Amino acid sequence: MFTTALAQRENTQLGELPLDLFAAIQSLKKELNAVILAHYYQEPDIQDIADFIGDSLQLAKAAEKTNADAIVFAGVHFMAETAKILNPDKLVLLPDLDAGCSLADSCPPEAFAAFKAAHPDHLVVSYINCSADIKAMSDIICTSSNAVKIVEQIPKEQPIIFAPDRNLGRYVMEQTGRDLLLWQGSCIVHETFSEKKIVQLKIAHPEAEAIAHPECESSVLRHASFIGSTAALLKYCQSSPTKEFIVATEPGIIHQMQKLAFDKHFIPAPPMNNCACNECPFMRLNTLEKLYWAMKNRTPEITMSEDIRLAALRPMQRMLEMSV
Repeated sequence: MFTTALAQRENTQLGELPLDLFAAIQSLKKELNAVILAHYYQEPDIQDIADFIGDSLQLAKAAEKTNADAIVFAGVHFMAETAKILNPDKLVLLPDLDAGCSLADSCPPEAFAAFKAAHPDHLVVSYINCSADIKAMSDIICTSSNAVKIVEQIPKEQPIIFAPDRNLGRYVMEQTGRDLLLWQGSCIVHETFSEKKIVQLKIAHPEAEAIAHPECESSVLRHASFIGSTAALLKYCQSSPTKEFIVATEPGIIHQMQKLAFDKHFIPAPPMNNCACNECPFMRLNTLEKLYWAMKNRTPEITMSEDIRLAALRPMQRMLEMSV
């Protein structure tokens, strides 16, 4: 693979890039005894070179089970933190430390600590899309794949704080009939989809099914024939007899949809403005070039205090136990 002139300029101070990045990364993987984990929202090249591709729950399970000495996490910061929480003795690398998450950033630890203190009788269920500090303040972690299942296992008389995503929390409330106290966080990507444009697409493509991630606003979800995590959306489009889908989540997933259901047509749900706002700007900070340099230089490495790690580990373990 040949790098772009921009990528070459960006990496001049690091040294010359190999012409075949795929082969170079494979060589470094053997040298490090590394596993490359990638989220569905990563660019196609990274998805294609990854050892495992998945959503947050699948990646957490893969990180827990790996026998590799190093984990190269092609995702965002909270995902790499999760891998470190589960693997304290392994080297965990993130290609770009600036690959954060708008949803995680919408829940500052100090503000959330005060919110939790104001409701001391509440159990805290936190979506995995949060920082290690928030996980450490939580009782149970969940993902979009298992949030409903997790909440259904909690006694009905137990009041619950659900953080940080209000849209996923609202969806869980509708599915379970539970009254959750919601932290008002959200994802900039999943809140940008235009209900009006989705309706227009459904009119233009009357045979298409709209499918959506539960982080989307309720105005978008009501037009979806199927709602689920990225992994569930991928599975659904393979099993459904429908040949055309309008996909309301980050469009990186469409690469896998096209690979696994190549005879079907996938239309990314459009944002409200004429922009690329339906792409996560943080996920897209990771590139094949940065992945190579991270493995070559063993940095940026994810680290955290042992106190935070152990506190965050307990609710992660509860999630994994309750997800069996």
